[in-house]
Amino acid sequence: MDPILVFALLTVLAVGGFAVLLVQRRGGIARLEGRLDQIAKSEAEAQSQLSQRLQAQERAIGERLEQVSRRLNDGLTQSSDKTVKTMAELQERLAVIDAAQKNIAELSGQVVGLQDILANKQARGAFGEVQLQDIVQGVLPPSAYRFQVTLSNNKRADCVIELPKPPGPIAIDAKIPLESYRALLKAETDAEKKQADREFRVAIRKHVTDIADRYIVQGETADSALMFLPSETVYAELHTNYHDVVDRANRARVWIVSPTTLWATLTTIRAILKDVHMREQAHIIQKEVVSLLDDVQRLDQRVRNLQTHFHQAEGDIREIQISTRKVTGRAERIGELENEEDATEKVTPVEPVKPRLVE
Repeated sequence: MDPILVFALLTVLAVGGFAVLLVQRRGGIARLEGRLDQIAKSEAEAQSQLSQRLQAQERAIGERLEQVSRRLNDGLTQSSDKTVKTMAELQERLAVIDAAQKNIAELSGQVVGLQDILANKQARGAFGEVQLQDIVQGVLPPSAYRFQVTLSNNKRADCVIELPKPPGPIAIDAKIPLESYRALLKAETDAEKKQADREFRVAIRKHVTDIADRYIVQGETADSALMFLPSETVYAELHTNYHDVVDRANRARVWIVSPTTLWATLTTIRAILKDVHMREQAHIIQKEVVSLLDDVQRLDQRVRNLQTHFHQAEGDIREIQISTRKVTGRAERIGELENEEDATEKVTPVEPVKPRLVE
């Protein structure tokens, strides 16, 4: 074969192949451009959708933020109101606590003063006497008691209750065994407790003996006396743990009383005094009752007399009514007779009518 022809053929084939490749390349580019356009459109749509979603999310987030802000503001307002209210209540309570603290301070000062009073025996005795006077004056009438009474043995009782014989006047003396009682409370060891117990017994027995020897005077006072303990605590301790001391005091006819039991005792004494006074006035009451019966009898007799007068007046009224009826009947008959006479005078005789002849 001719080389030139072969070369020409190859050239034609190469050009044809190149043309085919060029056509294919152009078709691929066109398809690529279409694909790129689709991708661009898809991206634009995706961007638009993403933008819409972002805007919707921003609006939702804004609304949620607004709601959260509103709730937060409401919560802060409520919290502020509650805080203000709480602070006001706290101020009120602090004011109450301040007032209570002042009262406690005053009370503590009074307690300290009371401790100072109770630390001195003379002041403690005066405290018991004042309490005794307050109770007696609050229950009994003034004529039923006397304070600071000196007896025939030159012993002075804190108070004497004036009762008629028997039993006679009863003396009352105030005693406070405070030192021994405090030692009893402060004792910790067994030895201290035994020592304090012994001192408390000795103090109570001494007071009982002194009252029995000084304030029970035969022929002048009653055969018993009262020992006033102005402390319910000491009284409770004594009657709880020291029955033998109380029994010994009872045998000595010294009755131990506290403010409460003294009040009850004096109330009973007041009832007794009232009964005695009523008995003393019984004869006067009896005389007045007899006079009252006489007055009632006279009143009954006068009522009967008045009833008799009423019966007699009733009979007289009946007789008067009978006489009145008789007089009335006679007057009516007289009136009837006068009416008959008047009727007779007024009647005239009628002449007979003569018959006429008919011609």
